[in-house]
Amino acid sequence: MTIRVGILGISGFGGGEALRLIAGHPQFELVFAAGQGSAGNRVADHFPGVSGKIADLAIEKWNPATPPKLDLLFASLPSGTSAEALAQVPKGVKIVDIGGDHRHVEGWAYGLADVWPTRIDGHNRVANPGCFPAATLNALAPLLVNHLIEPGNIVIDAKTGISGAGRGSADSHFGFAASNENLQPYGLLKHVHMPEMAKTIELLSGGDPAGLVFTPHLVPMTRGVLVTIYCRGSADTNQCLNAARSFYADRAFVRVTDKPPQTKWATGSNLCFVNYAADQERNLIIAMAVIDNLGKGAAGQAIQNANLIFGLPETAGLDGLPVWP
Repeated sequence: MTIRVGILGISGFGGGEALRLIAGHPQFELVFAAGQGSAGNRVADHFPGVSGKIADLAIEKWNPATPPKLDLLFASLPSGTSAEALAQVPKGVKIVDIGGDHRHVEGWAYGLADVWPTRIDGHNRVANPGCFPAATLNALAPLLVNHLIEPGNIVIDAKTGISGAGRGSADSHFGFAASNENLQPYGLLKHVHMPEMAKTIELLSGGDPAGLVFTPHLVPMTRGVLVTIYCRGSADTNQCLNAARSFYADRAFVRVTDKPPQTKWATGSNLCFVNYAADQERNLIIAMAVIDNLGKGAAGQAIQNANLIFGLPETAGLDGLPVWP
């Protein structure tokens, strides 16, 4: 079975990573590519490494009045721009929205694939989690569903590579001179991923996440996310690790480790590494996770969600090893 696939926003980082993964997928065939600033060029003009039919595929502007014949559409557009475009896609075309407009929106499944795969299977509208929620929620899910931590006392310290800002950003803070040898917090108390994480914590735990604190930091590396999460709970380290091992026992992409994870472990992959440390005397549990923000945090999980939609093996097109070094 060949599945005809399109990408909206192919010239961005998320769209480019989706292209890379689709090119190696056993059943996906890229037949449509759209980009605003890149329209009129060939795919190979922006991604010289591609070959065959993909290389000569013309990048078009998205025109909802003349939709291409597709089975599946990946949308990798900036937050606030995808809702209008995707509302005009024919119902018969399945969509995975890598952008932020449809997370926890009625009619869209929330694509936290390693935690809720059955909610995605067979659904034709799926909203990918953001990169920070993808790491954070995979680390917290086993603790929340087993009531090992208090949902209202969670503090998240996150670090991300510069590609998380997206290729389209013109902000000078993301240039080499400003970012190299620098570490900077941003989005304090109002980051766009806060409501998404709070809603999911509530759904997983049944409790009130009102005390949630989240602070992201930009670090001078290209890709990767590391979250260190401080929680209140009386469990010991082994209880946390065992809860995660049981929760993810049949999941292909979450690895529970015995030592704190590093971002390099996940580079270029759809993997998520989680680890826990607990101090019972202080009622403190630390949960840690790393992902590739363009992999599990964007296009990798999008491909995983698409596999679930079509009833394919979740690992299809995603079983390559991380890049090292």
